[in-house]
Amino acid sequence: MAWKLIVRAGAKVERSRYDQLEDALDALEARAKDLEHDAAGQAVDLKFRRFEPVEQVVARIELSGPERLMPKVRAGVDVRGDGSTEAYLGHVTRDVISARRGDTTYRALRRALNSK
Repeated sequence: MAWKLIVRAGAKVERSRYDQLEDALDALEARAKDLEHDAAGQAVDLKFRRFEPVEQVVARIELSGPERLMPKVRAGVDVRGDGSTEAYLGHVTRDVISARRGDTTYRALRRALNSK
């Protein structure tokens, strides 16, 4: 049983596997921080609507496991165009994980996954 990490950044998709949840979370955090610094979103102006960088997801890092076919846990982090991040639980319907005062997105995700 392994944890699967999928990084979607633009048109690129990277996949990796980890034996332990903590290793997968460490890799998720490291990759998300790299993508935060590279996020250079600009507003997209369609004739009928304008999308600001904070409304755009420039990268999504998904974590699933430990089962391979029907994972019990699905979670991840969205990196926004302005460099901000948002953690979530779920796959089809995502529940945003609220960070407590002084928490980072990654600490909030760890807390949510460890309480499951």
